[in-house]
Amino acid sequence: MINVTLEQIKHWISCEIDEQYLSHSINGVTIDSRNIEKDMLFIPFKGENVDGHRFVAQALKDGAGASFSEKGTELSEDIEGPIIWVEDTLKALQDLAKAYLKYVNPKVIAVTGSNGKTTTKDMIESVLTTEFKVKKTQGNYNNEIGMPLTILDLDEDTEISILEMGMSGFHEIELLSSIAQPDIAVITNIGESHMQDLGSREGIAKAKSEITIGLKENGTFIYDGDEPLLKPHLEQLNKAKLISVGLGNSNTLVCHVDDIETKGIAFTINDKESFTLPILGTHNMKNATIAIAIGHELGLSYETIKDNINHVKLTGMRMERHQTTNNVTVINDAYNASPTSMKAAIDTLSSMEGRKILILADVLELGENSQSMHEEVGAYLNNKAIDVLYTYGDEARFIFNTGQNEVPTAQHFDDKSELIKELKTIVKENDKILVKGSRGMKLEEVVEALI
Repeated sequence: MINVTLEQIKHWISCEIDEQYLSHSINGVTIDSRNIEKDMLFIPFKGENVDGHRFVAQALKDGAGASFSEKGTELSEDIEGPIIWVEDTLKALQDLAKAYLKYVNPKVIAVTGSNGKTTTKDMIESVLTTEFKVKKTQGNYNNEIGMPLTILDLDEDTEISILEMGMSGFHEIELLSSIAQPDIAVITNIGESHMQDLGSREGIAKAKSEITIGLKENGTFIYDGDEPLLKPHLEQLNKAKLISVGLGNSNTLVCHVDDIETKGIAFTINDKESFTLPILGTHNMKNATIAIAIGHELGLSYETIKDNINHVKLTGMRMERHQTTNNVTVINDAYNASPTSMKAAIDTLSSMEGRKILILADVLELGENSQSMHEEVGAYLNNKAIDVLYTYGDEARFIFNTGQNEVPTAQHFDDKSELIKELKTIVKENDKILVKGSRGMKLEEVVEALI
């Protein structure tokens, strides 16, 4: 984590610091005064309900090495310790992260996309971690506050920084990309997440493509080559190396599935290199191919990459496989959802042997298109050999409406506990159960009741 003097900070960002404190050092950063550790830099924000500046004095008493404060803010008279005066604490945090990233100087890999950001990030880490010191975004620290905090947590000897970039509107990823200035930028795919804010898939593609704005000159851009909406955004990348990944033969890296097993998949790239992935879901093949491409770009042999990708472990609730005592397979994919990822989950379950039980909940933030998109998911069940469909939530009822005629058994629930109760009565040995919905629907509670 960051460990520098206040004099160094004064050189890096626009601020004012009393000269008597310039030799003092900070070690780490926090935005939560309850998490102060010795010599940390405390960064207060002015929120709608609470002004973090109220906690500056206490943070310093609790051992903080210094605190940011916005100019013009009245602080407690009994403050003892260094104050770093700035115009705006959020911008100062971002400026400090940008400067510190240049100081550490790792290779920066930036990842965005409607689906698969975290999965791809995990795969990239697995491919690279045996050869480099790698640090990746933890949890959902992928916004204008979280990403700078991730950067400031880098050790000085970090060689690879993998930064996940999320957004809900235009210009948010542009800001993150300008801070990170990636060597390699990745777009996993374009789905429907944030349709409510961006209006269309074209708008989503435009917003995601902002990741290339900060791309270093002669950097590398890896993207979903099967997505036509990304093609207009390639024109300005005259000096970047472009690597397209997908199923279509026009892609730089063409991948196709060789075999599907209950524990994962085997696939081939460009009919030359074969890989095995211990993760369910053929849609994860593209994510893995992106990680493989990055490993190859950074000089790893295919032998090393094959071994590393075969041992990948994903962040929880992403195609997470559980086996119960009576040999029921429960797949927890409840971290988040979009119509596209739901269809991919249906394909995954469809490819498995045994009775197939699908549990789907609402996809949130789809705006005015929500009904039709949920209906499309239900219609997608046609000829997928799903035996049981259970849906939960207001919007998921539209999945039920179009999907009930595509499966032998279907039922909609407004109460999650009733769904769990009914599910327990029908589950039998060798069943395959897949659970998916938006984060806010908390479908992991269904999984927990089964395992």
